[in-house]
Amino acid sequence: MAKQDYYATLGVAREASADELKKAYRKLAMQCHPDRHPNDKKAEARFKDINEAYDVLKDEQKRAAYDRFGHAAFEGGGGPGGGPAGFDFGGGAGLHDIFDQMFGDFMGGRRGGVRPGSDLRQGVEITLEDAFAGTKVQTRVQTRVACEACSGTGSEGKDKQAETCTTCNGAGKVRAQQGFFLVERTCPTCGGAGRVIRNPCRVCNGSGTVQRERTLQVAIPAGVEDGTRIRLTGEGEAGLRGAPPGDLYVHVSIRPHPIFQRDGANIFCRVPVRMSLAALGGEVEVPAIDGSRAKVKIPAGTQTGEQFRLRGKGFSVYRSAARGDMYIQVAVETPQGLSRRQRELLEEFEAEAQGKGSPETEGFFTRVKEFFEGRS
Repeated sequence: MAKQDYYATLGVAREASADELKKAYRKLAMQCHPDRHPNDKKAEARFKDINEAYDVLKDEQKRAAYDRFGHAAFEGGGGPGGGPAGFDFGGGAGLHDIFDQMFGDFMGGRRGGVRPGSDLRQGVEITLEDAFAGTKVQTRVQTRVACEACSGTGSEGKDKQAETCTTCNGAGKVRAQQGFFLVERTCPTCGGAGRVIRNPCRVCNGSGTVQRERTLQVAIPAGVEDGTRIRLTGEGEAGLRGAPPGDLYVHVSIRPHPIFQRDGANIFCRVPVRMSLAALGGEVEVPAIDGSRAKVKIPAGTQTGEQFRLRGKGFSVYRSAARGDMYIQVAVETPQGLSRRQRELLEEFEAEAQGKGSPETEGFFTRVKEFFEGRS
């Protein structure tokens, strides 16, 4: 089955910027995260496709290769002669390996065939209060860890020794002449390790790693935004045969709150107010995100939609002691289920008012009258 275009997977144009790619990825990753869709194979597959697409497009070199060759840029045998544009890289090596070999020494890439462990991604969900104050959460991660039986060496026995690979002489790479190009690729004999295990460990089959579930504690700083990605260095999968581990990327999602809505460092709270209180004026007591209480003065004649600001009562600012503001949004509520006496009082009020005291209503119907008179 043909793969979907990576740009289509993320729902962005081919000329999308890095920020647009990141924004689209975060939105889709949150929607399709397996934690939100347990036992949903389609959502899990969609989540994997989204991550695969973003891993390629966020990297300038990979993106350039994909724009030119499509999916064949990262698949062995994907084009004529086993690679894109007719180049035979051999051994299933794709452009990822070629980039690494051509630019690795200049751009800080790996040397000596050492391949670190894979990076992992994990999602956690926290409350708005936790995002305000900061918290620590525990998460369980399925990962590969160093094999205890062989101490991560992949070799069985007391000496834990491995022989130097005779194919690459310990370099972890081999070279092949391809026309005008001298191409380096990972050694097919040792897999890039530069060593060959004499007696492979029976527990890990010589890889030096085994599958395990780990429980990690993640520190969530105060002021994080929904969709924030936290990097835990060295907490990814263990590398093969003692190679450095990868990293763990924790994606933070914040649950909707029943009272507050957040906009950056500001907090909004919709407060229903009785019609009589809005007309006569008074005070209402509202909660703040930090657990305190605040009294808000409601002036006489307050209308629905009016806002009152409480300075410094908003959300915490990431990596700062500052706080935003809190905005109280008034919603004047019309009473329902009136008693006979309440109805009598309102009828007396309406008769006494004779349409006065409501300038917006009076102005609207004046304009309506002028509209109809202008058409006659």
